[in-house]
Amino acid sequence: MTAPAPVRILLAGGGSAGHVSPLLATAAQISRRTPAAEVLVLGTPDGLETDLVPAAGYELATIDKVPFPRRPDGAALRFPARFTRTLREVRTLLRERRIDVVAGFGGYVCPPAYLAAASAGLPVVLHEANRRPGLANRLGARRAAAVLTALEGTKLPGARHIGMPMREGIAHLDRAARRDEARRALDLDPSAPVLLATGGSLGAQRLNRAVAEAADSFIAAGAQILHITGRGKADGLTGRPGHRVVEYVTAMEDAYAAADLALTRSGAGTVCELTAIGLPSVLVPLPIGNGEQALNGRDVVAAGGALRVEDADLDAAHLRHHVLPLLQDPERLRTMADAARAFGITDAAEVMADVVTGVARRA
Repeated sequence: MTAPAPVRILLAGGGSAGHVSPLLATAAQISRRTPAAEVLVLGTPDGLETDLVPAAGYELATIDKVPFPRRPDGAALRFPARFTRTLREVRTLLRERRIDVVAGFGGYVCPPAYLAAASAGLPVVLHEANRRPGLANRLGARRAAAVLTALEGTKLPGARHIGMPMREGIAHLDRAARRDEARRALDLDPSAPVLLATGGSLGAQRLNRAVAEAADSFIAAGAQILHITGRGKADGLTGRPGHRVVEYVTAMEDAYAAADLALTRSGAGTVCELTAIGLPSVLVPLPIGNGEQALNGRDVVAAGGALRVEDADLDAAHLRHHVLPLLQDPERLRTMADAARAFGITDAAEVMADVVTGVARRA
């Protein structure tokens, strides 16, 4: 009996961890559940994917980042020729690698990937992380074989809510069981409450400044801070006992396990991870963009699993007067953790992998 031909899958997405992390979580589940599948990742030459994708053991093909123009300037005049060239490159890639399905996670590489797939008659599966979808996935959803979303209520045609694909180490994290080990690994006091402060993979300067200015008050109150600044954002910040400063944490599950409370931006990936593990949080939506970060955490805040602070209101005084008392209130933190966990979905990567391989086989 002849073995079935292996399915060939192109996973498109890149730039920030918000695109790369769910892509890699899905890739890992595809490899685990369908070992014969051939996975190729499409990204840009200057995003996080250039390090993370090869490190995870997957092949990376890159195309230039060609953002859609938002104003009539020189970039708008150059856009048609640049986009046409990129589209031609992706078409060639699909043909030469005999791709069966394109799965996109949003970002600059997805529009040419979706259009090239359409011209080749290939099916598309897309995953939208944010409650308010980006332009790439709004375009791709029009003819997608499957449209999957991280958050309930995302308005895309045919959308199915599955949650956010995430690494098994995070999706199935037992915070209580791992807390002491994680605190030792991160050089934190096992007995003092821990605030995890992070602006995500790219960092957040306002958050970094406020945390640095409030650190002495936290230390004096017997609390400690695990402060993840973002790569290249730790200049001028000197860690000391009680204020642990690092630019990046590879095993984010250790940071989550060590923490009693998180102070973060409200990117979709972060919100979904916090709810999956039941970590109470103070969310500070990014004030630029199309407002998606404010929407991402809205339901969790309304249910009591998180607090929301506007970016303009985040300063050292707010941390001292509001966040520090919360960190010192174990009963309230337990109530918030339970409320957050009610939104947690832990099997999205498995579901996404099965949908992608299923569409590839049918193709």
